[in-house]
Amino acid sequence: MTVTQSKPASTAGVAALDRAIAILDAFATADRSLSLAEIAARTGLYKSTILRLAKSLLRGQLLERLDDGRYRVGPATFRLGALYQRSVVAIDILLPIMRDLAERSWESVAFYVRSGDVRTCLYRVESKHPIRYTIREGDVLPLLAGSGGRVLAAFSGQQGEPYETIRKTYHCLSVGDRDPETAGVSAPVFGPGHTLLGAMTLSGPSTRVDA
Repeated sequence: MTVTQSKPASTAGVAALDRAIAILDAFATADRSLSLAEIAARTGLYKSTILRLAKSLLRGQLLERLDDGRYRVGPATFRLGALYQRSVVAIDILLPIMRDLAERSWESVAFYVRSGDVRTCLYRVESKHPIRYTIREGDVLPLLAGSGGRVLAAFSGQQGEPYETIRKTYHCLSVGDRDPETAGVSAPVFGPGHTLLGAMTLSGPSTRVDA
């Protein structure tokens, strides 16, 4: 008789959760919906596994299944995102400042937070100019490219230049760092106890944004 040792329930549960997270992570900013085959290709999971986990995600409204059989992220993700926004910084304090800066400069203003080795746009106020640099709330960008990312890295302890200078001057100006035709200037935003909350960035075409 062959005895098969099963994995502990806790380990199996964690693996299932990891796979469910991978399904949600398969959706990119530009995706309105994904087919089962597309999710399988992006996650490397079997279709049968995806279908099994999707049942729980559907019940939790983290996923929605469309009439054509495709999937999109569900309304619960929006609620969780809003909770995260409010937990990072007081929106009633931050947004009026961002709107005032955008109104005075006629350029776009964004607030970024660090997420591991990347940064996420948490809030955004668009420029009134018809030609503008567009980033959407929720977009994920490189950490070590662009003034906002460099500010986050500098005040998270990144060594060397330009980070030493950024810590001294409390701002960073970048021109053509991520895009040859755009420029941005960023400053850190601190909370109680000088805790870094994020970086506020004013950005636009390099012909309009300078030192």
